[in-house]
Amino acid sequence: MKNNNITVQTKNKVQAVDPTPEEALTSIDADVAAAGGAFEEPEEYKGSVARTMFDTPGSDDGTVTVLLTKENIQMLPRQSFVRIKSLQDKRSYVGVVVKGPFAEPDGLRADAPILVSVSVHGAILMPKYHGRAQVEISGEELEDRSIVPPRRRPLPNSPVFLLTPDEMKTVLKTRGRIRFGLVEGQDETLVNVPSDVKSVFPRHLGILGTTGGGKSTTVSGLVSQLQEEKASIVVIDTEGEYTSIHEPAEEPQMLKALERRNLEPKGVPGTTVYHLIGREPANPSHPDVKRFSLRFSELSPYAVMEILELTDAQQERFLKAYDIAKMALEKFKIFPTSDMERELLFDIDELDEGYPRLTLEQLYDIVKLIACMTAKDPDPYLETRQFYKQIDILKQIIDQASLPKSVPSWRALQGRINRVKRLKIFDSADAAPIAYSQLLSPGKVTIIDLKDLDSTQVRNLVIAQLLRGVQKQQDENYEAALKKGTRPTPTMIFIEEAHEFLSTQRIKQMEVLFQQVARIARRGRKRWLGLAFITQLPQHLPDEVLSLINNWILHKISDSSVVNRLRRSIGGIDESLWNRLPSLAAGQAVVSFTSLARPVQVTIDPTPCKLLMVD
Repeated sequence: MKNNNITVQTKNKVQAVDPTPEEALTSIDADVAAAGGAFEEPEEYKGSVARTMFDTPGSDDGTVTVLLTKENIQMLPRQSFVRIKSLQDKRSYVGVVVKGPFAEPDGLRADAPILVSVSVHGAILMPKYHGRAQVEISGEELEDRSIVPPRRRPLPNSPVFLLTPDEMKTVLKTRGRIRFGLVEGQDETLVNVPSDVKSVFPRHLGILGTTGGGKSTTVSGLVSQLQEEKASIVVIDTEGEYTSIHEPAEEPQMLKALERRNLEPKGVPGTTVYHLIGREPANPSHPDVKRFSLRFSELSPYAVMEILELTDAQQERFLKAYDIAKMALEKFKIFPTSDMERELLFDIDELDEGYPRLTLEQLYDIVKLIACMTAKDPDPYLETRQFYKQIDILKQIIDQASLPKSVPSWRALQGRINRVKRLKIFDSADAAPIAYSQLLSPGKVTIIDLKDLDSTQVRNLVIAQLLRGVQKQQDENYEAALKKGTRPTPTMIFIEEAHEFLSTQRIKQMEVLFQQVARIARRGRKRWLGLAFITQLPQHLPDEVLSLINNWILHKISDSSVVNRLRRSIGGIDESLWNRLPSLAAGQAVVSFTSLARPVQVTIDPTPCKLLMVD
């Protein structure tokens, strides 16, 4: 080694420093050679980006702290999947970065007085620093690359390797043709779920988040992809914003977002928009707009009583009138008219469906006549022709029944029924009911446009009948598929503003209606029928509804009390993701699906189709 003399300049003179003895340098070189030469990283550590650290009193079960050089900090962003090779006990673990990476100065506290003093006075002091991150252990990796629940922890100073995008997909179990978007912070890792696995989409879905969080983008993107997979989709659209998804996206900001993801704008083919008779469609220019009316006979009388919010006294009178109406239909040979139809009576469950061929107009005529007879008023005009022409026979049927005598209660019930009858949405000759067999055909997208309905009661009547009709048709399709040895067409129902239909307060008052929904949810899982509950007010969804949901897409939720409630109801989401929920940007979401190995934060893909922007 070459050594030069070193001098020290003092105030009055120059003082020479003796050079290092040559034999000392030779001795150091000999020691280095004896130790194996200059340091080289062991083979098993090559390619690692971090090392595990010793545990501290504040360490958590299931997580380890890893340290990394400042050069590697940018290589290990949040939600990175890593492999930890615990060399001492020859075990391998797979984990994910849930906190960090954070930058820490070497040998100093981050809030050391010297660092604080220099910063606040505008000076620059950049000590050497390193990175620190918290990794949650997802599982132990066996020799065949299968992953099992971890029973131990990686030992200190174990090398940490970043998984490749393909390895991340394998570990995360992101597979299938339904694409949500990219793992946040991982530009090459897509989050996909299968559409042909019974444990995924027939399981029910919750899409929650505040206004502007991106729920509509998520829903329309899902509808577009499920349609391509030949599923049948029904969207209960309370605002009419999905009535333009047959057109490609055209908003400049959305087009730029699609271009960044290498996606093309495109509309959803095969859509049909249904709107109630007497109501205006949200998008009259849609190429396939149809009117429909409800059939009163398809609704359970108990569900109708709950939706109309009848008092106990009114419910008693409603059921009395309902029984008289059934006797009148039989007396006037409206139903049943044959032995086969008489046999059908034994299979009718009025907790699930109504009485065949009974119309709201007929029931109203019965209630009106009873009210007039109780008040000893003249015979009223009856709109049902057979009832009016044979009013004396009808009065005899009423006289034989034991009826409450309070006139005000009968008049109140008459008024309640009349308010719904005046809407003219039941049993209309000018609009056919929905043909559910057409709805549940492969690749069919049906949008039920309820924008022009201000009454929550009427909306709920529509939703109740729609769910009942879809379930009945899917049951028939399932039985037919079983006989053929095939799979029925998967069906997904998206319910917008689900809190208005099934709020905590409402299900306390509408036990029968909720039981119908619960029955559809339970039976639907086996029959490829899934429900998606969409709401911006998840605090109004009862625990009974949350318990029906298996898959979740959680957009921004700012209310801490709502987040805490969801935390108690939804398992498997780690604390770091819950903490991020209030600060998610529009288009970001925490996605938790039964097919994924763990929940992840996702940047949702922009929708390729046009949404109707409504006030």
